[in-house]
Formats: sequence, C-alpha cells, structure tokens
Amino acid sequence: MEHTINTITIRGSLQALPQFSHENHGRRYWRFILEVPRLSGSVDTLPVIAEESLIMELDPCGGEMLTVTGQIRSHNQRSDGVRHLLIFVFAANILPEDGEPINEVFLEGPLCKEPTFRRTPLGREICDAMLAVPRAFRRADYLPCIMWGRTAQDIAACHVRNRIRIYGRLQSRNYTKMTDEGPVERTAYEISALSAEILDTEDPF
Repeated sequence: MEHTINTITIRGSLQALPQFSHENHGRRYWRFILEVPRLSGSVDTLPVIAEESLIMELDPCGGEMLTVTGQIRSHNQRSDGVRHLLIFVFAANILPEDGEPINEVFLEGPLCKEPTFRRTPLGREICDAMLAVPRAFRRADYLPCIMWGRTAQDIAACHVRNRIRIYGRLQSRNYTKMTDEGPVERTAYEISALSAEILDTEDPF
C-alpha cells in the first residue's frame, strides 16, 4: 500500500460471511462488516473491503474475531442522480485472533472545506471537519471527522488547506433520512478524534 499517514487497526466480530463486492483491473474484492464494541457498550458496524486473496487465506465463519489493518478509503457513488460518499476500511492484512476490541486510526491531511462548529442542546462543543488524505497518483480520500471540546475549538479556528494530524477511531452512526418514498434508515461513518494536532505546513496537494 502507498506510504501515507492513513492507518487503521480494528478488532471485532465478523457479522456475517464476506460477500463479493466488485472487480477492478482484474482483481476481485470482497466486503464484510466487522462489529467493534465501544467502552460505552454501543457497537460500531464497520465495512471492510479486502482483496480476494486475503479472504481465501482466512476461511472465515460468522461471529469469528478478526483483526484488520489497513487504510480508511472513500468512494463517490452516484445513485439516482445523487452522489453518496462511501467510507470503508481497505484491508492490507487480516488475522483471526481473539482479544479486546481495537479501533485505532491515525490520519494526516489538509482540510478541504471550512470546519463547522456547533453545540449540542446540552452545550457540548462539536466541530465537523473534512480531511483530504493524500493517496498515490495525486488522488485523495475525503474523510469526515468530528472533534469535541477544546479540540473542537482549536480545529474550528482552522481554514481550508491547514494540515491536521488526528488520532481517533472510526465510528458508525445510524440516522433517518426523509425521501420522496418516506423515511429511510441509513448509516454514516466518521472519524471521532481523541486528539488532533494542527501542523504548520500546508499540504502540497
């Protein structure tokens, strides 16, 4: 995989057997969901895409504990004339192993839109930010991030092209979207920052 600051390690339970996802440049890819519990007791359901060779080495079964290392990727998918940003874990390595749940993310990249600062009804400070994490061939993964408290205040003062380094976790969030056909249940994915560092230099991309 390309050298960049975009790493994720997750350990959780395999929700169901992997399903074929797609083929690209002669390579076949499979998709599965890993359920990773939080300390609070809630569970993040995280999508993983892996090359077929990794899946064939596993011979996985539903409910098995797996450790996945790789990168967080994004992909713009157009459906009914509307673009949807898909977020997933692109696996570099998969190991069947038991142990405590893990959900660790390290990212670095420039802000690609102005951060949005807000407060919850109870007054908790939140900042939403979008990082463009560089990939090879001048591509980038566009990854939504959320900060809290003092970190939210610091990032809210930043602007487009300021580079941010984040340590946190990838989390899932269910929400209801109103459509012409009525309410539809959907899942959003974002990186919840445990810490964030504002870097002095700008990203060349």
